Amino acid sequence: MASEKSRVLVLGGTGYLGKRLVKASLRQGHPTFVLQRPENCMDINKIQLLLRLKKHGAKFIEGSLSDHESLVRAVKQVDVVISALSSSDISTTATQLQLKIVAAIKDAGNVKRFIPAEFCIDPARHVHGLEPAKTLNVHMMDVRKAIIEANIPYTSIAANCFAGYFVPNLCQLGSLLPPKDNKVSIFGDGNAKAIYVDENDIATYTVKTIDDPRTINKTLHLMPPENIRSQNELISIWEKLTGKKYERSTISGEDFLAIMNGANAIIQFGITHNYPIFYEGGYLKSFKLKEGDENATKLYPDVKYTTVEEYLKRYA
Repeated sequence: MASEKSRVLVLGGTGYLGKRLVKASLRQGHPTFVLQRPENCMDINKIQLLLRLKKHGAKFIEGSLSDHESLVRAVKQVDVVISALSSSDISTTATQLQLKIVAAIKDAGNVKRFIPAEFCIDPARHVHGLEPAKTLNVHMMDVRKAIIEANIPYTSIAANCFAGYFVPNLCQLGSLLPPKDNKVSIFGDGNAKAIYVDENDIATYTVKTIDDPRTINKTLHLMPPENIRSQNELISIWEKLTGKKYERSTISGEDFLAIMNGANAIIQFGITHNYPIFYEGGYLKSFKLKEGDENATKLYPDVKYTTVEEYLKRYA
């Protein structure tokens, strides 16, 4: 007899990645719950999305991140908790919310797997030297330390670069759509490799881990081999798809960082997050899996991931 599927609670289930995690969990046969937070009851967009998720089969559990007892009650109803709260918020409040989730899971005492809101380049090895990305990295590691100290079984997901933020715009700043003027800015020499992952694939791989003993207390690296690409390669793929030739101009590391001057917090975070990816030789230059790491595409060869070329075809 097949073992019963774990019951999954997604926190932040109406967010950009959260809604995908809910759907992936349902597709893989898990009884799936979304935390229905009272602070969202006047947000019509979130309410409509909750109703759409309900139509797919999701169920709701009432609870608040600011009410410890309600959060403990919610956690006690499931086996697995996935936090999909924003991981790009560097505020102390965002970190405190993550720590409140850890405290609730610890007090509930029944959760067999927790997946924290990281979903980025592994903060344990990708150390940012520039603010504000440096602060976010420290906050993520503070949360991971709290999980380990609380003896909570966990899996960290190193999702690398969300395709939607890097692929269609050919890594350009200021827009998430392909450049219209046939001109592109190249960061450094444009040859530094990065890993781009479709957001639906991130959700699929994440849910795959929750009943897999091979991923417990480990970091799962999403590394689709066809998606390990340089910026120059992305541009060449787009040129082939569209039949257009793009004029390429180089931006030095100094000029790239200068874009932060007078920019808002989101742009500043993006600049300092992207700098180690495109400059300093690229974060993959000396990357090797180590003890405690797993490669998602090797663990789950059955997943047919979306290639960057397939992703770009949507915009061609």
